[in-house]
Amino acid sequence: MPATADSSFETPRTLGVVVIGRNEGERLRRCLSAIAGSRAKIVYVDSGSTDESVALARSMNVEVVALDLSVPFTAARARNAGFARLTDHDEMIAFVQFVDGDCELAPDWLLNAVAALEPARDVAIVCGRLQERFPEQSVYNRICAIEWNGPMGEIAACGGIFMIRAADFKKVGGFNPTIIAAEDDDLCLRVRGNGGKVIRIDRLMAWHDAAMTRLSQWWRRAVRCGFAFAQISSLHGEGPFRHFVHETRSTWLWGCFIPVAIVVLAVLTRGWALLAFPVLYLFAAYRIARNERLRELSPRMRWAYATHCLASKFPQVVGQVKFWWRRAWNAPSTIIEHRDH
Repeated sequence: MPATADSSFETPRTLGVVVIGRNEGERLRRCLSAIAGSRAKIVYVDSGSTDESVALARSMNVEVVALDLSVPFTAARARNAGFARLTDHDEMIAFVQFVDGDCELAPDWLLNAVAALEPARDVAIVCGRLQERFPEQSVYNRICAIEWNGPMGEIAACGGIFMIRAADFKKVGGFNPTIIAAEDDDLCLRVRGNGGKVIRIDRLMAWHDAAMTRLSQWWRRAVRCGFAFAQISSLHGEGPFRHFVHETRSTWLWGCFIPVAIVVLAVLTRGWALLAFPVLYLFAAYRIARNERLRELSPRMRWAYATHCLASKFPQVVGQVKFWWRRAWNAPSTIIEHRDH
């Protein structure tokens, strides 16, 4: 179980922390309490909360930036606003930690992250191990816990919880505020294109509270993922990294083309072709379940994760269609959230 950070720990005065959130309630209290004892300058950016989030942050002596309600919210926009508030008022800020309000940083993470960045001038971004706070609450939370378990060392991209050199953030112009999902992937790709490295070190970074207990939440999260695949691959699919190109093609193959082909063949074969559906998808699930990365899981969880990977292709197709529809009609992109705020 996560422990509250010791109020005596200190970090360099050149460090700033940007916390973003919306109606996080007790999760925000845990998040801010975990970093309250550091010397880091903290800014909380609120995206239209209707609970007591803003009052809570101010009661903890945390500077608050309340985003303009007339402009669509995105995590990218919120993080940019937090970074601007930190660096506009303090030119000494050299490192910035980004953390979401549903996460709690490990007590020694800030020190570990600074120690990893300071001597390695070619490293621009550092992240660590992210753990799910309540994996026992639902199979969806346990799936999140599996997804957080990424490889160590130099990586292609990380999630939204990381520390970055302020200079590298400024060089690439920060987050792209028009991206509503996987804005962190986009930032990492631009940082790498500028010569910086992204690394994950073998240190506990934070606990994450997905709070995903219903099928409808899982569906919305998968739709958001599909939207991200389409948006990021449209930006970086033709470049040297070809980011999310494979994921985009896989989504259309398993979530659209194969099912449609089976249905068409079923009409021609008086329904016999429908037998191909369980055969193909069970075999694909079997291959996923045998993945080396899942070896430490129980057989039941390996199959649950494999089922998730295949079943999520269908809402991911919906997400990709949403992206291309909005792009075709030049419609504004709004955030897709799995929680009910």
